[in-house]
Amino acid sequence: MHGLKKLYLPLLIVALMAGCGDKKGGTAEESKPTQVAAKVNGTELTVSQVNYALQRIPNLDKDQSKAASLQVIRNLVDQEVLAQKAQSEKLDRDPVVVQALDAARRQIMAEVYMTRKLGAPAEPTDAEVSDYFNKHPELFTKRKIYRLQELAIKAPEEKQEAIRKQLTDSRTLNDFAEWLKAEKYPAKASQEVKPAEQLPQALLPRLAEMPDGQAMVVKTPDGLLVIVLADSQVQPVTLEQAKPAIARLLQNEARQKAAKAELDKVKAEAKIEYMGEFADAGKEPAAAATAGSAAEPAAAPAAPAADADAISKGVSGLK
Repeated sequence: MHGLKKLYLPLLIVALMAGCGDKKGGTAEESKPTQVAAKVNGTELTVSQVNYALQRIPNLDKDQSKAASLQVIRNLVDQEVLAQKAQSEKLDRDPVVVQALDAARRQIMAEVYMTRKLGAPAEPTDAEVSDYFNKHPELFTKRKIYRLQELAIKAPEEKQEAIRKQLTDSRTLNDFAEWLKAEKYPAKASQEVKPAEQLPQALLPRLAEMPDGQAMVVKTPDGLLVIVLADSQVQPVTLEQAKPAIARLLQNEARQKAAKAELDKVKAEAKIEYMGEFADAGKEPAAAATAGSAAEPAAAPAAPAADADAISKGVSGLK
């Protein structure tokens, strides 16, 4: 029973939310002509509900719309049947369902407010696109494909200087990995090939200037990450090729900036109180803002630039 409840909960949430505005019967005023697609125990499912679901299907071909609309109404009927059964068993009063409905409502209302408040993002000008292109040669005129070897090391802050020193003293990364194993520092090795645009922007300028065979060290939330530039190949991109991507990026940046400004404005007008064990949340906005990046070690602040020069000696034979 628990497994079924978990499986159908998202389905029930959608159906229960959709059912909030449904009416059985009602007055003539309430029953103005609507296009009814189906009825479940007297509850109407409308064409507008079908169209809303169809709009959320990406890249729907017109030739497929008829078949898709039939499948959508079947899904809505399935949801409504289950939602009605859930309500008959008072599942709509279950604390888990109530909390999920509340969370979904809050998210939807916040997103709708921002969408309507901000509107469609303005198209960046050609001058803005060109300026971005010229300021980021590592992404365009000097764009590279990078083959990286990485070694993620778990270590407390007080041990990291010794680890750095050992890395500079090691002849190869394999020697360094053996030392880590002997010292019982957990480490995980990996290798990946990525173009410049898929790398963390905080590290890309340094990687773009590094010769093949060199390395850098960056701090992570639980230790250090050694990144070795095994090799790279230059694959430049022209302004014409880059224009659509730059335009989208500038639009996203402008929208994020406007969204933050609107959020800050609304919060400034609100009375916000953090209680009990959450009292510190109101005192550390910077920590809250950066919490989402903790899972991206490579985006952490880089170690001093001297690391790259010092370490290059120790990993020059890796290619």
